[in-house]
Formats: sequence, C-alpha cells, structure tokens
Amino acid sequence: MPPAKNQKRPTVLIIETEDHIRTGVRALRRKCPILRHAHDVAGYPPLRRNQAGFEGLARIIVGQQLSIASAAAIWGRFEAALRPLDAAKILAAPDDVLRAAGLSGGKVRTLRAISAAVTSGQLDLDALATAPEEHVHESLRQVSGIGPWTADIYLMFCLGRADAFAAGDLALQIAAAIAAKQGERLTLAELEEMAERWRPWRGVAARLLWAYYAAVKAQKSGAPV
Repeated sequence: MPPAKNQKRPTVLIIETEDHIRTGVRALRRKCPILRHAHDVAGYPPLRRNQAGFEGLARIIVGQQLSIASAAAIWGRFEAALRPLDAAKILAAPDDVLRAAGLSGGKVRTLRAISAAVTSGQLDLDALATAPEEHVHESLRQVSGIGPWTADIYLMFCLGRADAFAAGDLALQIAAAIAAKQGERLTLAELEEMAERWRPWRGVAARLLWAYYAAVKAQKSGAPV
C-alpha cells in the first residue's frame, strides 16, 4: 500500500563525500563505545564509493574473495580485454578469454548470468538506484550467483546507502568481536543484533570496522598502520 499523501517517505541517507563519513563516525562514537574504540585505533575510514550500474556490479563479482591488489590486477585485464565493457560483450566473449583475465569458472558464470539478466530486462540496474533496499536485495538475488553479501556490497559502495550492512562478511564478524572483546568472531545473527544500535549509519560502521580490522592485522604483523 502506498503511503498516504500527507505521510512522508523515510529519508534515505546517501554517502557521497568524506564529510558524510565523518558525520556518520561522529554519530556512531556518541552512541557506541565499541565503535568509539575502533575509531580511536583506525581513524576515519575511506569513502569507498564505486560506480553504480553494470560495471560496478561486475567489479564486485570480479573482486570477491581476493586481496585488493589481486582484484585490481584481474579487473584491469578483464576490462582491457572487453573494453568498452558491457553485458553484450561478456555474453559474446569465449570462456577462454574471460578465464585468461584470471576469472574463476564460478565468476564467469555469474558475470554471464548478470549480463543475460540485464540484456533481457530482468534486472534494471538504473531503477535500483532509487529503489528501497529490500527491493534492491530481492532484484539482485534473483540472478544466479548473487547472494546477500554481493547485494549488501552493491548497496554500500555503488549506491552509497548509509544504512546498508553486510553482516555475513567474515572480516566484519571478526573485527566486531575483537572491538567488543567477545571472542574471535561473531555469528551472523550476533552481528546483526549488534548492528541494530548503529542505524541509520550501519554503512559507516562497516567501513569503520573494516579499517579497524586492517589496523589490528597490521599491528599483529608489525607492519606500519
């Protein structure tokens, strides 16, 4: 049922600048000692905004479960092989061309599934830019190979939704546990429950925890933070 004419739609916060990150961090510091500690250790996290649409979604798929350096190298080869990148070129490209860029078989299948969904009109990425988060999740997860984590990352980094959160992310589960002194790792349900107190800035909380995770790893390894 659509909202009544005199009823305001809920405001969707969009992260577009470093100032938005700082505003979110200040709000989180006031309400959560766990994130206050994370910020004291890691400082302000980076903006991390990527292009929305087909290229942004493809880049998330390519970079899954890889280091930043490896993901950038594979993306560079992949994008160069199909430049200018679009769904039709991925559908037409032979498997050996895609695999030569460094893509696994699973990622090739997912990229082809996304390309087919976009080409057929099943997936309208332009329309998702202003859609409610639940609709974005549902639309993306209808495509074979896209799960909750991919949808969450697209919401956070491509659409800039300030309250999007990837509770299934391993690094976030570990970082939150360490910051909260609750063992080595939280479960998905435990992190979801903890993150409720971080609304409407859960996307900033995630960035802050990722930065904290990196800082803690660097401290343990003796590398400069």
